[in-house]
This record gives sequence, structure tokens and C-alpha cells, in this order.
Amino acid sequence: MGDLEIRAAVPDDVPAIVAMLADDPLGAQRESPDDLAPYLVALKRLSGDTNQHLVVAVRQGLVVGTLQLTVIPGLSRKGATRSIIEGVRVHADERGSGLGTRLIEWAIEESRRQDCQLVQLTSDVTRTDAHWFYERLGFTGSHVGFKLPL
Repeated sequence: MGDLEIRAAVPDDVPAIVAMLADDPLGAQRESPDDLAPYLVALKRLSGDTNQHLVVAVRQGLVVGTLQLTVIPGLSRKGATRSIIEGVRVHADERGSGLGTRLIEWAIEESRRQDCQLVQLTSDVTRTDAHWFYERLGFTGSHVGFKLPL
């Protein structure tokens, strides 16, 4: 994976990121690759927040993976800082190549660099392959998540 670069996302990366977000049954229902305006607004907002890290994995000039890492200072756990990994996607042509592992390893390394004491993530209950992947990387299914659409 020596030809892989993981770097901060820029506006030119947004079409590729959104295409990956939409490239599965769940994402196809909630993403809109034909309307990039809200994603560009979101990227601007994320880029202005030092606790947000939207990154892309680039190989041979092509965006082939992405994830968002959010660092959250907290009061619980004796004032611990934690991070949340979200929006992990790997281009269909790269699945099985180890890229997903490399992205998660990057997020864990960055979390350590930012003095986080805990890394957490959520995964839709239907993504059983993703659950196996995260467990293989040392994550444990320890909580039940809840959502409230606003």
C-alpha cells in the first residue's frame, strides 16, 4: 500500500466521496450524487472545525476510500477525549485489498495522536460484514445505539 495517500478531503473530492456513500443499498436511499451543493456546504463546515477530519485515500490520483473522524472532548471517564469513526467507505474496485483496514488504522493512530482514550463507531445493524470487519480490528459490540430524526 506504499502508493496510497491519506489526506484531508478537498472540494474536488466531493463527487467521488458522495458516489462511495451512495454505493450501497442504505446509501442509495439517503444520498444524492446529482446534487453536490449540500455536501460542499458540509465540507466547508467540517474543514472549519479542528475536531473534524474528513479524509480520503488516494491511489494513482483517484479517490478510493474515505472516512470521517470526529474528536470529542468530554467530561465523563475522568475528562477523557474520545473519537468517533463515521462514513467509512471503500471504492468497489478496492474492496478486499486491505484499504479499509488501512483507513481504520489511520483513524486509530490519529486518535492516539490527539490524546483520545477511546475510539468508537456505529454500524447499521444490517451491515453484518462490516461488523465482522470491525471486530477483527479489535472493536467490540458493546452498546445499543438510538436515533431520532429531526
